[in-house]
Formats: sequence, C-alpha cells, structure tokens
Amino acid sequence: MNAILVREFGVPGVMKVEEVEDPTPSAGEVVVRVHAAGVNPVDTYIRSGQNSMRPELPYTPGMDAAGVVDAVGEGVRRVSVGQRVYVAGSLSGTYAEKTLCRQSQVHPLPEKTSFPQGAALGVPYATAYYALFFRAHAIPGEAVLVHGATGGVGLAAVQICRAAGMLVIGTGGTGSGRQLVVDQGAHHALDHQDPGHFDKILKLTEGRGIDVILEMLSNINLGGDLGVLADAGRVVVIGSRGRVEIDPRDIMRRKASILGMMLTRADDDELYHVHAALGAGLENGTLRPVTGKELPLAEAPRSHHEIIESKAYGKIVLIP
Repeated sequence: MNAILVREFGVPGVMKVEEVEDPTPSAGEVVVRVHAAGVNPVDTYIRSGQNSMRPELPYTPGMDAAGVVDAVGEGVRRVSVGQRVYVAGSLSGTYAEKTLCRQSQVHPLPEKTSFPQGAALGVPYATAYYALFFRAHAIPGEAVLVHGATGGVGLAAVQICRAAGMLVIGTGGTGSGRQLVVDQGAHHALDHQDPGHFDKILKLTEGRGIDVILEMLSNINLGGDLGVLADAGRVVVIGSRGRVEIDPRDIMRRKASILGMMLTRADDDELYHVHAALGAGLENGTLRPVTGKELPLAEAPRSHHEIIESKAYGKIVLIP
C-alpha cells in the first residue's frame, strides 16, 4: 500500500509517499481502509520534531481518518469487516491507504456523515468536547468565547456549545470566516484582529463577562482573555506557539482559572464518554463536521504548510 513516511524530522518536505506492507491486526486490533485522513496542527509539530511526542523513525503521520473496516483481530466486538467507521488515534498513522488501530480508537460512522467529514472528527471534536465538559465543566446558559473559531477545533466547539444551550461568541480574522462561524451556530462573530474586540465582548455580555474561553492561540490572546472573564470564569488553553505575559491580579479578583489540556492526556474512560457523545451528535444532526480542503495524499507537505498558515477554514483532509 501507499503511505506517507517521515525518515527525518524537519520541514514539510520530509514527508514522502512510499510503498509499505499492509498492516495485519493482532488481538484487539482493527485495520481500516482509509477513504480520508485528517490533518491536525499537532501533526506538524510532531513532524518538525518540536513536540514532546517523538515517534521512532521512520513513521507515518496522522491520528484521524475515516473509511471502512478491512480486517479485525481476535476478540474485536465493537466493529466488523465492511463497517463504515471514523478513527480517533492510530497505531500505524493515518496518512496511508490503510491504518492499524486499537478497537477503542475506531467508532461507527453514520451513513449521513461523509468520509471527509468523518476524518474531521477525531482530534478537533474530541478536543472541543473534552475542553468544554471535562476541563471547564461548562453548563447550559453560560457564555462561551471560542477564540479562533474558524479552524477544526473552533468550529466543532461552536456546534457543541450551541447544541448544549450556551451563548456562543466566536472570532475569526476574515469576513468569510466570521460568516462561517455564524452559519455553524455562533450567536455573534467578532474580528480578533480588531484591538477593540475585547470591549465588544463585554458589551455583548452586558458587562458580565465570559464564563468559558476556549483559547487557540494563548501566546497572543491570554492576557486579554483574563480581562473579559466573568466571576469564576475559566480559560482552557488549547493552543499556544510561545510564551505570554499576564497580570495574575486578573485571575485573583475574579476567582478565575487557567486550565491546560492535551487530548493525549485523556484516559480511555474519558475518551469513551467523549466519543459516545460525538456519535449521538452525528446521529441527531447537531454535529456537522466542516471540511476545508481535500488534497491527494502526495500533497501532505502542502497540507502542513496551509494548516499552520491558517489558509483553510475547517478541517484539511488527505484522500489516499
């Protein structure tokens, strides 16, 4: 089969299509024939060698995919050969024609959800859900700011918050991006490049402030976030590309919390509950993954350039 291989950490060009052996499942494992593979920012950090997770070389990137079960190992009961599934995590990497997974990493994909949409689920939707309900413990009626709402995690968060009965404010850097955020359920969409957008956030909440902020770029926004929190407000740091200076008094006077999260730190029991909720959302139509671009597998280097440069709204997917 064809797969992307990384033989050295570095620039996107280190990813090359090569011919490799098809994976074979052992007990408790599943092989999925990949119809679409999702591209995530964390994939770029791992490939560059800047992430604490450094897989043994050579390796195939990718954690998200969707396709059809090709083979199962002994003891697999949750899925069967020929079943449509999405993949949230992989033993062998998903930038390939086939991927090997633990059965706990493979979840049913409803007929109404396309394979590219399925490839947009794993990291973005699980991250958004975990941040909201397992870290921030958000509840219906609260005001949520999705700071950087036009990417995969941001759009997932907007849909999840709206379905849960929260006031949703999203931000985007372009007019078309902000319109997309509104189309996906946000009550308001603001320009995060506007220095006055924090003042506008306070006006939208009638001065009360935001209960939960999901922050995608904390090295730029965290200091401002703390100034618009409501009492007992929470900021969940989902993404950061550097250090940031804050005023701790903003936290102290509000009894506020800054919460970090990495989806890889979630345990199997937590992930089981997360994906049960996501599956229900797909079935009832409240969750509708948005794909930005579909690229052939050989254009994996381009996909890594574009996801870091924020040139696509929604999830970038690779088609083997």
